Amino acid sequence: MRNEIAKLILRATLAIMILFHGFDKVIHGIGGVKYLIKSAGLPEFMAYGVYVGEVVMPILILLGVYSRIASSILAFNMLVAIFLAQGSSWLLLGEHGAPLMELPFLYFIMSLLVVMLGSGKYGVNNK
Repeated sequence: MRNEIAKLILRATLAIMILFHGFDKVIHGIGGVKYLIKSAGLPEFMAYGVYVGEVVMPILILLGVYSRIASSILAFNMLVAIFLAQGSSWLLLGEHGAPLMELPFLYFIMSLLVVMLGSGKYGVNNK
C-alpha cells in the first residue's frame, strides 16, 4: 500500500512541477527554446517538441496513462534541456553551490524512476 502511494506521489509531483514549465511556455511562447535550438544548429521546428515534453507527457504521467512511455519521453526532453541550456557548463556550480543543471537533472532522475516503477495501482492503466 505504501509503495503504491509513493508511486502516486512521485508521478503527481513530477507531472505537476513539469506542467508549470509547460503552461508558462503555452502562455509566453517558446522564443527562448527556439533560440537555444537554433544556436545548437538544429532546425527551429524542433522547439515545438517542448510542448509534447512539458504539457502532454506530464498529463499522461499524472493520470497514469502509459506512464513508462511518457516518462521515457520526458526523460529525453530533460536530457535535451540539459544539453541545450547548460552546454559545456553542465558541471559548473551556481551561486549557492548547486550544479547549474540541478533542476532538469532532478526531473530526469524522477522520470527514470517512473519508467522503472510504472504508474502503480492508482494509475488509469495501473501497470
